[in-house]
Amino acid sequence: MSVESTTERVLRLLGLLQRRPSWTAVELAAELGVTDRSVRRDVERLRALGYPVHATAGVGGGYQLGAGTRLPPLLLDDEEAIATAVSLRLAAGGTVAGAGEAALRALAKLDQVMPPRLRAEVRAVYGATETLVGPGVEIDAELLTTLARACRDAVRVRFRYAAPSSPTHDGGERERTVEPVRMVSTGRRWYLMAYDVDRDGWRTFRLDRMREVEATTWRFRAREHPDPVAYVQRSVAEAPYRYLARVRLHAPPDRVRELVPPQVGRVEDDRDGWCVLVAGGQDLDWLAVHVARLGFEAEVLEPAELRQAVARLARRLAAMAGPG
Repeated sequence: MSVESTTERVLRLLGLLQRRPSWTAVELAAELGVTDRSVRRDVERLRALGYPVHATAGVGGGYQLGAGTRLPPLLLDDEEAIATAVSLRLAAGGTVAGAGEAALRALAKLDQVMPPRLRAEVRAVYGATETLVGPGVEIDAELLTTLARACRDAVRVRFRYAAPSSPTHDGGERERTVEPVRMVSTGRRWYLMAYDVDRDGWRTFRLDRMREVEATTWRFRAREHPDPVAYVQRSVAEAPYRYLARVRLHAPPDRVRELVPPQVGRVEDDRDGWCVLVAGGQDLDWLAVHVARLGFEAEVLEPAELRQAVARLARRLAAMAGPG
């Protein structure tokens, strides 16, 4: 076997070890298309290069990539590691458009093998840095990293959650234990889609309302789950509001999506150049004004009270225009 093919296989092995917490030799051999003996040799090659690969014997044993005493020489030197980690933390915080999810994945991998002395340097640089960001809620990068690892490793997370007050709920903080699946960013806020163990159902949690977040050692088997983006969008745009409006608009769906942020409303394809906007609100007059501001021919499907609010708005505007 050539040196190039051996190197390629060793890099594939490293990628597999970074993908999940533990692999058996049989699983790795099947993924790489080699024997168990070749896997053991490749693990030794990684160790010789500085990668901390741990092995456990017996039933359920296997290989695991651990945190090392130094950065592996094939990755980054100290200065490059600090610069990369700080950049990833800033990107994960939302200052780099479109890079948040990829930055979280990379940061979780880098943080796993970074020695403590470099972690301290990264925190010092990050703590001394301020960034001008758009309107939204800032989330601590440590929280993002903790949840990213929990999603990747399929471990339960425990935290206190400050629920919003409502006519039927007094708010306050309550302890929650969840099985996290995915984090979703709307551009203004971060949300976690997770299975709530105590309430036996899927839930959406705002990260800025989470306190004392702790990743446990309790692993869980992944459940069949709804699409995280669609689920979070529906929860954010519809669930918290008193009224849920459905309005047909004479406009291409993509054009309406450009005007209506995903945390405000959901746009459904319709027919013949029309689409349906689904949006929630606490006030019908507010909904009527915002639908009118879109500037498209519209038809209120529901609720009936919104039609009455639109009629009131029309009378007010006509009166403002004056006679003639």
